Amino acid sequence: MDKRTLIITIAITVAITLLMTLLSATGGGFATSDPARADHSLTVPIMAHLFTAAGAAVLGPFILLRKKGDVTHRSLGKIWAALMIATAISSVFIRTPGAGIAGTGFSFIHVFTVWTLINIPLGVWAVRKGRIRMHRGMMSGLYVGLLIAGAFTFIPGRLLGNLVFG
Repeated sequence: MDKRTLIITIAITVAITLLMTLLSATGGGFATSDPARADHSLTVPIMAHLFTAAGAAVLGPFILLRKKGDVTHRSLGKIWAALMIATAISSVFIRTPGAGIAGTGFSFIHVFTVWTLINIPLGVWAVRKGRIRMHRGMMSGLYVGLLIAGAFTFIPGRLLGNLVFG
């Protein structure tokens, strides 16, 4: 990936993340509009989400920084894609019914769930069609988005923020 594509991918991902964070903070919280009602326990969906997101975060650099296109890259890429899809699916079950957007329990941050479930298959399609630049941009962008979203989990008042910082 050339530097220009990487910078554009990072800029778009950061812009979307900031927009979603702003919308979440003003119109639906992080899956709840009432922090007092939020369940701050490690449920099965939260544990699955943490496990798969952490796995994808750790695996990402090994894929991004090594030789591309060989059997190892493809194998690790399939594992990473599966982890990302599992992360997105598990996020659907992390919500607070009666809160969030129109009482659905979903916040604006759940847009990343849809974004991931669309872009993983598109990234795979792109590489199969020989659109390597598109594939690199999509997968790199998803990885950067994963890291940014992961950083936001440590905000005070959120589960990991409370676990780490008290």
